[in-house]
Amino acid sequence: MESFVDQCVRLIENNQIWAIVVVGLLAFGESLILIGILIPGTTVLVIVGGLVGSGIVHPVPIVVAAIIGAALGDVVSYYLGAWLGRGVVHKWPLSRYRHDVARARLFFRRYGFAAIFVGRFFGPVRATVPLVAGMLGMSRRKFQIANVLSAIVWGPIVLFPGWLVAKGAGSLAAFDTTSIVAIGSALVVAGILFAIIGMRLMQRRGGRRRRANVTGRP
Repeated sequence: MESFVDQCVRLIENNQIWAIVVVGLLAFGESLILIGILIPGTTVLVIVGGLVGSGIVHPVPIVVAAIIGAALGDVVSYYLGAWLGRGVVHKWPLSRYRHDVARARLFFRRYGFAAIFVGRFFGPVRATVPLVAGMLGMSRRKFQIANVLSAIVWGPIVLFPGWLVAKGAGSLAAFDTTSIVAIGSALVVAGILFAIIGMRLMQRRGGRRRRANVTGRP
């Protein structure tokens, strides 16, 4: 996996014209069922954020590529789930990852719409929640709203830690991959916590409204 990360970073550094394509494909793969479980896309994207902060690559095309790739990956996973149905988890190769799918199913059943948004920030379920949403027949409209909104938030967040390190250090070479990933993970966790708090507040408000409708109170 380390060689994969190094090769991707070198490709972007030496062929900046390919940076948009590489970032888009990595974000797409991160959100795609099976592929997202196997490739260290987030690690590469955090380092790419450092290249952006160092001025090696331009920020806007990279952020846009990350957003589009992430959204498309979820779309493909969603439609695969809708097309193949619930029985797909018993077939190879997904049968080898039944535990991951089961975890994503529980997460989706508990949080519904919010699971699509928040799930993108959780590595263990990021690539499987869209598949489960399609399998369980989630409305396409609701899915796409959550998918696009979460991709817009996720794209800058996943690049920001590397950018921040490069700006603070003045040079990306002052930090190794482990340092960048550690800082990135901390910021992503912070973002997830804020998202969970917001989701909890929305659920409480929704519960109060439902109770008010049942009792007839305004």
